Amino acid sequence: MFTLTINGEKKTFKEKVRLLDLITDKEQRYYIALVNNRMRELHYMVDYDATVEFLDSTHPEAVLTYEASLRYLLAMAFRKLYPGYDFKFNYSISRSVFCHITNLEKDADMREILQNLNTEMERLIQKDLPITRLEMSKEEAINFYEKQGYKDKIDVIRYRPEDTVHFYQCGDYINYMYSLMVPSTGYLKDFNLRAYPPGFLIQYPRAEANGEMPKFEDAPIYGRTLREANRWAERIDAQTIARINRHAEKMANDFVQINESRHNQMLAEIGHTVKKNKEDIRLIAIAGPSSSGKTTFSNRLRIELMTQGLKPVMISLDDYYLDRDKIEPDENGEIDLEHINTLDIDLFNQNMLDLIQGKEVDIPIFDFMEKKRSGYKKLRISEDNPIIIEGIHALNETLTELIPQHQKYKIFISPQLQINIDHQNPISITNLRLLRRIVRDKKFRNAPASKTINMWPSVRRGEFRWIYPHQEGADYIFNSGLAYEMGVMKKYALDTLMEIPRESEHFITANRLIKFLKYFKDIDDTHVPNNSLLREFIGGSCFD
Repeated sequence: MFTLTINGEKKTFKEKVRLLDLITDKEQRYYIALVNNRMRELHYMVDYDATVEFLDSTHPEAVLTYEASLRYLLAMAFRKLYPGYDFKFNYSISRSVFCHITNLEKDADMREILQNLNTEMERLIQKDLPITRLEMSKEEAINFYEKQGYKDKIDVIRYRPEDTVHFYQCGDYINYMYSLMVPSTGYLKDFNLRAYPPGFLIQYPRAEANGEMPKFEDAPIYGRTLREANRWAERIDAQTIARINRHAEKMANDFVQINESRHNQMLAEIGHTVKKNKEDIRLIAIAGPSSSGKTTFSNRLRIELMTQGLKPVMISLDDYYLDRDKIEPDENGEIDLEHINTLDIDLFNQNMLDLIQGKEVDIPIFDFMEKKRSGYKKLRISEDNPIIIEGIHALNETLTELIPQHQKYKIFISPQLQINIDHQNPISITNLRLLRRIVRDKKFRNAPASKTINMWPSVRRGEFRWIYPHQEGADYIFNSGLAYEMGVMKKYALDTLMEIPRESEHFITANRLIKFLKYFKDIDDTHVPNNSLLREFIGGSCFD
């Protein structure tokens, strides 16, 4: 006899039971389940006391399972219709997955290919074919992929710390997507294939969209940045974990310096642009999501502008916070410190306009201990003093609406790495930023990983509300990603992630991060320059 608490209701059983058979509401589409705080597929059999929570597409972990299963289904359709095509998945614009057919003929009709793939996927979904899990040794897995011609999958398996590999079989199709899977193809009804040259996008439901498929929003500037990041990865031979590991094993210092040199080049590009247009560009605004390296970037940009003969002035948006008692609470009676209305927008606009016009200005000073303005400092600038501002709202036009467009230079910064486990399994950029944040919070605030993971959903909500809507208005996108950084951060992240106990609600996220971090070879941080953006997270920065 054992007792299961299923979505809050207790039931007693005499024999082991499959999770799938516990679902009474057949109209509700669940994709995965939490069993005693462990992620389990719906085919999983339970014969012990446990708390079971079924997850739908409003839960991020369920969406990860759905998205991986959808890639599996698409790869299956490719194998059936176009077995000679090589294709690669990457995370892309509009919260979708981008698929690039790398050996597509020039005269191929993409619309016809998409129509055929869509028809085949719908056929497989209609048949509701079971997707079952099987296990192979590493040697068996390598032999299997050799027969399939997937060298990229063989390369990464060699770095797998475990002795076995989990595969999934659907009919006669076998593959591994480094994820748990839905029980059958019939679960994957919600998707859309959309042409997006030079490939196409796969849209799917998202948790942050309440389980719905987000409306397509084109982002040509962001998309161009991702393409440039992909070309850079190809140029330095760092498209997959295995290729990065080979650099770590053979020429770690060179690999680090190559990536740092790319950041130097981008900073020089910005410096030349500002210098060339110094009569016009008076305000440089910098924004980006959490853990993008904004602080170090702002300091390095200041140094770069100084090499151009300019004397930049950095002004903190934090000093423009309203006194806490003057901030209106939201509809729940709470104060949202990320809201733009927590800033003295009118004063900031007027101060920036007056400074640019050559007037002396009283810049406020905010006391965070007292939670109110504590005084002012006087400032006057010349045409050789471009103003640098950095913060969550820096690109928001409301903040600088009095400043003419030609006098503003907006920079969006974010780590846009295009790195895959293998060609069919991309690495989430969001996970990269989360790892940066975990390492930094532990290093500088002695905060455990569980605390960082706990507040991450709130951070993400703020990004979608206040940052991403303004990225397409940027004049320059600075890719702060460094292809080598996982090898350096690994040792810092693993210790704090492994402190999270199995019973913690954050164990699932921690375990997922640990699993893919273990594939990376260590890179000694003595190779990392003291002005690197990565130093903002691991410590040892010359700007501290």
